[in-house]
Parts: sequence; C-alpha cells; structure tokens
Amino acid sequence: MNTPSAGEGTQEFRRLAGRFAAALFIVSALFGGFSPPAQAQKSPWRQASDAELAALLPARAPVEKEHIETEMRTASGITDGKGHFIAGVVLITAGYSADGKYSHYLVVQSPVRVAGISLPRGEYVFGWQRDKDGESLNVHLHEAQSGKLIGTAQAHRISATTRVEQLRIWPPGERPLIQIGRFGLPYEVVEP
Repeated sequence: MNTPSAGEGTQEFRRLAGRFAAALFIVSALFGGFSPPAQAQKSPWRQASDAELAALLPARAPVEKEHIETEMRTASGITDGKGHFIAGVVLITAGYSADGKYSHYLVVQSPVRVAGISLPRGEYVFGWQRDKDGESLNVHLHEAQSGKLIGTAQAHRISATTRVEQLRIWPPGERPLIQIGRFGLPYEVVEP
C-alpha cells in the first residue's frame, strides 16, 4: 500500500487550495464584478473635531449688518476629510436686532438639501418656533449676509433616544439629521 508522506499531503493540499482560490476569484470577477464589500462603501463624511470647528466657525458671525457672538461650546459639524464642512453653532443674539429671529449660524461648504430646501455653498442663519402641538418646530432658513429667507421646514421630534443637544449635525452614514434640541431636520449632501 502506497500512502503519501506528511510532506506530500501538505503540498497537495496547498496546490488544491491555490486552485480553489483562483477559481473563486474568476467566478467572482465574472459574476460579482469587482465591487468592494458594502462596508467599504460607507459615507466619507465624519464628525468634525473641536479643533476643526474652532478653525472654521467665527467667534462673531456676520449676520446682516452685525457680527453676532457665537457659543463655541455648542458647535457641531461634519467633514468629508477633503476640506469640505457642514457646520453650525448657536448664536448669542441678546442685544442684537436678530434676537428672536435667528438662533443658529450654519456654514455649508458642500451643497446640501435640508428638508427639501437646497442650500448651495455659503453661510446661513436659521431660527425656529414650536408648533402648537409641541411635536415639531417650524424652522426658517435665511442667507446670513442679506437675511433673505431661503425657505421654511419642519423639524420633527426624534423618536429614538438621543441626548438633547442645542445643535448636532450627524454624519449622513449614521443619522442624516440636523438636531435642534429633541427635534431633527433631515438633510442630504448633494455630491457635485
């Protein structure tokens, strides 16, 4: 009886494993294309760091004819890691003509659609009023320099349990929302 030695068996196994791997590669190429796995295709947008936000957002935001102080500890934003940001901060409007009209300042460096309203690159301000039922906010978006109204949208109560935030811009891969308190405005980044 002729039985292969341990070394011959290992060589035979390696040869068969190599053929099997090559066959899988060919079948994958023919029928599955060369698309990367779904996990690798996730959004390039991530939460911006405190240092990035401090470098981007002004201490005094230019709003109409005034420069209104910002509350940097409330700053939030996202970046694609290629120098584009969508970020915002709460305005300290007491003593300014914007008091009650605007509450937040927003910098958009990549086109975005907020609750169906298109915002090209630029600087914006927004304010809000609570609906009578208390389940949503009426949010009005304006150009920061001119004060021109861009549009209004409704922010709805976020059903998932989240921390109440004065402002939080979630990365699109996680939860595409601009969070104001317990309410969220849906958004989508419009790729150029």
